[in-house]
Formats: sequence, structure tokens, C-alpha cells
Amino acid sequence: MTADPASLSCPRLFVESSLQAAQSLKLGPEQSHYLGSVMRAQPGESVLLFNGTEGEWLARIEQVGRAGVGVTLERQTRPQTAEPAARFDPWVLAAPLKRDRTDLVAEKVAELGATRFQPVFTRRTIASRVNAARLQARMVEAAEQCERLTVPVLAEAARLEAVLDSWPAERTLLFLDETGGGEPLAGLAAGWDAGPVALLIGPEGGFAPEERARLVARPFVRPVGLGPRILRAETATIAALALWQALAGDFTRPPRG
Repeated sequence: MTADPASLSCPRLFVESSLQAAQSLKLGPEQSHYLGSVMRAQPGESVLLFNGTEGEWLARIEQVGRAGVGVTLERQTRPQTAEPAARFDPWVLAAPLKRDRTDLVAEKVAELGATRFQPVFTRRTIASRVNAARLQARMVEAAEQCERLTVPVLAEAARLEAVLDSWPAERTLLFLDETGGGEPLAGLAAGWDAGPVALLIGPEGGFAPEERARLVARPFVRPVGLGPRILRAETATIAALALWQALAGDFTRPPRG
């Protein structure tokens, strides 16, 4: 099937509604503001919609006004499939960071194909809380722009101890050990064939010694490293996930029809 050139350049939005052919849909306030006020969209123009479960759809804008933007769905452009480069369903767990750096982590987690993101409070975590609504919005925006068919699940922030106590035994937790005691992540990823994984990244000051001891004592935890340099926490998160996806991911992607 040949892709419609119009679908390659039109705006792309995540919606909560179900999607089906010939359906009329009134977009929410944020999506309507984006199309009407930011993109200056006009009736007759196209927009791509996805909801995380029913693929991607091409819709025609019918009206733009104070009451919002109304669209009519025309056809499905991509069926719902597993995320590209997500063969081992990577999760990311990361300590909240100062200022807006956690927002950056959430954005890049979505861009790089993780399926779940969970803020984890550790002993040395400086931030005392997270803004879940803002993190969710950042992940939605990233998914829209990078053409994902899903948005990562945002798990509730929790203490490290609670996360470890409720951890699913079938998922390997790759703990980024800044002390240099772990095996190289690149070598591990290149030959990985042991099921789903998660990456755990600590705060600005690293993990406390007792936390590291608690981690390495768990049978599902494997310490890993990114090399000789001590990276900032947000850099380590991005580097680790990008490396994992490059070496262990599945890059197949169905064409847009």
C-alpha cells in the first residue's frame, strides 16, 4: 500500500477516545488549542490520531472554533503492533532529579521506546516529589512526535525498598552501578536473550552503600556499567536505554498505509 503524502506531514495527536472508520470526534481542549491556535489548522486538513490500542488513523478536520476542533476518521494508516525496538519490553526506573531534568528523562524514555517509566525515591534523591501530570504530558508529546503507537505507562513513584519487594521475578533488573562493579551493558545487551528487562538509574549522588548491597543481594538484579566516566543521572538514563535498544532491540516497523 502506498502511503498518502498528506499523512506524512500532518499533525499527530494522542487521544483517549476509541477510533473507527467514519467516526466523528470532538477533540479535547488541549488538542483543539494546539490545532487551532498553534498549527492554525483549517477545515479540510488532515490530522493523525492514535490511542495506544487501535493503531493510527487519518482524520479530516471538519470544524475549528471556540467549541473545539471536530474531526471525522477516514481510515487506519497503521495497525496496532508492538513497539519498534521493544523486543524485551524495556522498563526504566529512575530517581527524580532537580528542576526539570526528570521531565527530560520522561521525554527521552518515551522517544527511545521504553514501555514503562517509574520514578524511584532513594536515600540520596534530592527531589521530594514528582509532578505526575506533567511527566505524563511530556511522554504524550514525545510519543506524538516520534510516531510511537503507544505512550509508556507512568507507574506511581515509590521508594526503592517497596519496588524491590514487589518486583516481578521474571523481569531482570539491570542496575547501573556507578562504582564500576558491574559488567559492561554493551556486552550484555549484544547477546541478551533472557526475557524482559528494566533499567534502574540512581540520583545525582548515586546509590548509598546499603542500597547497593540490597540490590546485588536480589537474584533478579544484575549490576551493569556504561564505562569509565561518571555520567549525570539524566545522561546515564538516555545513554543506557539508547545502547540497549541499539543492541538488543527489534527495529522492524510496519509501513504507514
